[in-house]
Amino acid sequence: MEATAKKTKRSVLKREKRDVKKEAAKTGPVTAKLKNVPTSPRKMRLVADLIRGERVSKALNILKYEPKVGAPRLEKLLLSAISNWEAKNQDVKLEDADLIVKDIFVDGGRILKRLRPAPQGRAHRVRKRSNHVTLVVESLKATGAAEIVTAELETKE
Repeated sequence: MEATAKKTKRSVLKREKRDVKKEAAKTGPVTAKLKNVPTSPRKMRLVADLIRGERVSKALNILKYEPKVGAPRLEKLLLSAISNWEAKNQDVKLEDADLIVKDIFVDGGRILKRLRPAPQGRAHRVRKRSNHVTLVVESLKATGAAEIVTAELETKE
């Protein structure tokens, strides 16, 4: 009698897990990236810290009236992330979604090295820094659903 209960193959479990991840990715968080911004990462992080964890509407208002250097670029990046979310979730209205800035991080980009004249025939190196920004936007309602699906999969195995 026990022989009739078949054990599922590992390859089948892997395929099912991969399919669930793909389905979750269709409705999960959305990212937008901004690369090679000619501002130092330190200056951009000051602006990024202002909007981390905020609702999208509040974050847009913060960026609109923020006088720091990176604010206009981050505002444009946030608008891009919102439009990416709309493209991914065409059946949900933006007002009902209750979007938040789930995660934002600033990494260092390439550094252009230049020389500046210094006294007595010497030269000092000037490092012109750039950065890469990654912004993750997610709906508050979808956050709990993704965790439940992952927990169900782990109990299957």
